[in-house]
Amino acid sequence: MKKFYGRSAYVQSAGVKNDMEIDGFAIAVCDEIGVELARHRSRSFEEMQAWGDDLGSFDLVVALSPASQRQALELTRVAHLDVEYWPIMDPSGLAEGREAKLALYRGVRDQIRNRMIERFGPPTES
Repeated sequence: MKKFYGRSAYVQSAGVKNDMEIDGFAIAVCDEIGVELARHRSRSFEEMQAWGDDLGSFDLVVALSPASQRQALELTRVAHLDVEYWPIMDPSGLAEGREAKLALYRGVRDQIRNRMIERFGPPTES
């Protein structure tokens, strides 16, 4: 989102859990399109709120998994914002061998990029 739309939108990434490092395959395929994830760390919805980002101050939550959709709906039931579920396949553990895994991750990356463009329009940044 930040790569394609710059500062035209305030974006934060959060999930159900924060106990995982960013997947190396995700880092590699995003790096191919100029999206740097190596220093990115996952954080939970609770951490996001503890750090001052109240979900109620956002207009939209995009959930990429059923678990994150459920939690977002629960956390936002008293806030006036939309929760959209984009059913994106989790590519971890689905392929054998480096090249097959990279191909699978590229497909997921492109699926997310295409959904963003479909929802928010052409990128305003490169």
